[in-house]
Amino acid sequence: MHPAFSVLIFTVTSGAGYGLLAWLGLGQTLGYSQTLTPELQLIMGVIAMALVSVGLLSSTLHLANPKNAWRSFSRFRTSWLSREAVFAIALYPLSALYAAAIFWQWNSINVLAGLCVVLALITLFSTSMIYASLKTIRQWHTPMVPALFMAYALSSGGLLFLSVGYFFAPINNQLLNICIGLVLITLALKLVYFFWQGKPQGATLQTATGFTQASVRLLDAGHSAPTFLNREFGYQVAADQLLRLRVLMVLVAFIVPLGLMFWVEQGATANVLVVAWLAMMTGLLLERWLFFAEARHVVRLFHGEQRC
Repeated sequence: MHPAFSVLIFTVTSGAGYGLLAWLGLGQTLGYSQTLTPELQLIMGVIAMALVSVGLLSSTLHLANPKNAWRSFSRFRTSWLSREAVFAIALYPLSALYAAAIFWQWNSINVLAGLCVVLALITLFSTSMIYASLKTIRQWHTPMVPALFMAYALSSGGLLFLSVGYFFAPINNQLLNICIGLVLITLALKLVYFFWQGKPQGATLQTATGFTQASVRLLDAGHSAPTFLNREFGYQVAADQLLRLRVLMVLVAFIVPLGLMFWVEQGATANVLVVAWLAMMTGLLLERWLFFAEARHVVRLFHGEQRC
């Protein structure tokens, strides 16, 4: 699939925003945000919703007619994209009530915090299912895609939570260790995904045509000139280049942040966590580019590919 930069920005920044909001809300309900002042909690909430807003706005740039984005709300019963849009917009008034509860210290603050966590995670899941529900793309049609989307969001959001919080409050090594554990789990999930992705499975030219007892080759491609299908679904990247980018992504998104977090645990200044978060976000942008570039739609079988 051809990677659209607007969608890369959307999934990475909004994921970090939802993850940060989830960490903030869980901190309120579980008690680890009590060391943070109300002002700092509000700052984190604003940062979270700003990241979500940047992501949602960038996603409209991928539309042929952005003015028709409102139509995405009309298919809630059948479309994961519609569900994502509804839940994403519903989060705004709920997060505003949560911010008011923080400012005025309402008694309902824990309830509102919990609802924000639940709605943020539901929105993340809906976003992931836009891709995981597509049976025509083997690399996406797997439960690992929602799991990875959640893991990326909670890892990047957690690291951002620690980065902002440690500017104004003492370092909580327990939370730092939890974040390190999340990043390690996310790395393990991604490596398993790479292993599963490389297994020879999925549709082939034989299964697509029904001639499974003999070798089949394409005599004439579906189109003799470039089309939308060729550009979007026939995107090609050399295998050795993809391998190098995979290694680079793992280093930047996981290994470097893990090393910096271990350094902070050993006594380095909390400013290092900001560098770790920026490295992770850069690596996740590369990961999302690979997520699209390595996806192979079954329509490629009718343009000369032997296997998807």
